[in-house]
Amino acid sequence: MDLLTSLNPQQQSAVTCTEGPLLIMAGAGSGKTRVLVHRVAYLIEEKGVEPYHILAITFTNKAAREMRERIEKLVGAESREMWIGTFHATCVRILRQDINHLGYNRNFVIYDDSDQQTLIKKCLKELNLDDKKYPPRGIAAAIGNGKNKCWNAEKFSLMAGTYFEAKAADVYKLYQKKLAENNALDFDDLIMKTVELFEKRPEVLRYYQHK
Repeated sequence: MDLLTSLNPQQQSAVTCTEGPLLIMAGAGSGKTRVLVHRVAYLIEEKGVEPYHILAITFTNKAAREMRERIEKLVGAESREMWIGTFHATCVRILRQDINHLGYNRNFVIYDDSDQQTLIKKCLKELNLDDKKYPPRGIAAAIGNGKNKCWNAEKFSLMAGTYFEAKAADVYKLYQKKLAENNALDFDDLIMKTVELFEKRPEVLRYYQHK
């Protein structure tokens, strides 16, 4: 089988084990991307899986691009029906389709660091908080850390352990309100809002589980 002849026995095992979940532990330079690419090709060509039923997620745009190119070389243009991307790009794609269930318009904008800093400064001013004492970058980092744990503003407030975090919680609450008013998400919202969507709308979760 051409897909397997260039792989070592451990790689072949990882590629052909297609029933149920599989965790592969592998170090740098051991051919992880090669295994993933061949695994995808094996699913399509040997197991008859439709490309649009396959989701491949990685950490960087560069890695996603490389994976896409290598898969296309193996299986051809039909691989373009796959979802291949970073965690954040995949979440954006889901939210563009279903964020209306959370009260946002599908044409939401994504704030970059500069937009975020500007909005946080407005929130600090509105809350009469000194931006020297509460630097916008520090507040943004605190909010981002909370969002990475999927803490909304209320949960963040409950978990605040310092006076600074308590004030950051106040900013978070207002900041999130203003984001919603502007039909905007920041970068850290992308994963958190996708999790929220799946938790609040089980029928949407089921759709992606079966897709």
